Amino acid sequence: MKKVLSIAMVLVMLLCTAVSLASCGDKQSKVTVYEEYELTAEKYAFAVAKENTELKEKANELLKELKDSGELDTIINSFFDGSATFTYQNPVTSVPTGADRDNYLVVATNAYFPPFEYYEGDKLTGVDMKIASLLAEKLGKTLYIYDMEFDSVITSVKNGDSDIGMAGMTVNEERLKTIDFTNEYYESAQVLIVRENDEVFADCKSADDIIAKLGEQKSEFKVGTQNGTTGYMFSAGDEGFGYDGFKNLTTSGYTTGALAVLDLANGKIDAVILDKQPAIMIAKSTNK
Repeated sequence: MKKVLSIAMVLVMLLCTAVSLASCGDKQSKVTVYEEYELTAEKYAFAVAKENTELKEKANELLKELKDSGELDTIINSFFDGSATFTYQNPVTSVPTGADRDNYLVVATNAYFPPFEYYEGDKLTGVDMKIASLLAEKLGKTLYIYDMEFDSVITSVKNGDSDIGMAGMTVNEERLKTIDFTNEYYESAQVLIVRENDEVFADCKSADDIIAKLGEQKSEFKVGTQNGTTGYMFSAGDEGFGYDGFKNLTTSGYTTGALAVLDLANGKIDAVILDKQPAIMIAKSTNK
């Protein structure tokens, strides 16, 4: 009888251990950002159609006013430190058309890129959205924020479906072939995000170290990025944009950076490359 009980107890212990291990495997890991090691250097501006010189001039006027007064820094800092109170809700449920269209400033964005554009409940907010509201006010128009996938923003502006693209967008020569940009208003960079317990990059002391380490990985190593962004081009490679990429590893594109970081935390991918400030904010939210 004692032997039977002993066997039963062993089986129970083994079962408990298996459940415990399974639970550990399912547990979401915390993530960390190598924010001090900037993999690229880039500048943000707003996208306008090449023929829309009047809107470009008005946007540049506004940016100069905001810079000269110090208000631009105040706006940016308020969203970075969480003190901003601005939110916006579109006054109509669909993109304005017909005779009423000229009364609106239609802004193309991808609203999953904090602190530049994101949702707070059912309202839109962020650095770019605040500036969009000021631009609409300057033009005497009603703001309509057209939320779409990031890699559709340029097409929307080029085709005239939107008046301006305000989406944390990097200026580069390849994009300038099809659209124009306003003056730059913010400097950014791509950074690496990994799980807290990751050891692959633990010894890295510079951006060059991280790049070298990425170059050592095999195809099983998966890097998540947001489709159409500099991070995607940096990882996957894009000759037109001047990025060789890493052909040795696997780059996985996501509709938002937040989804990529979530998959990272859940162990589905090995790293994420994303714009610095969004990386910091998304990581903070993921780690809650």
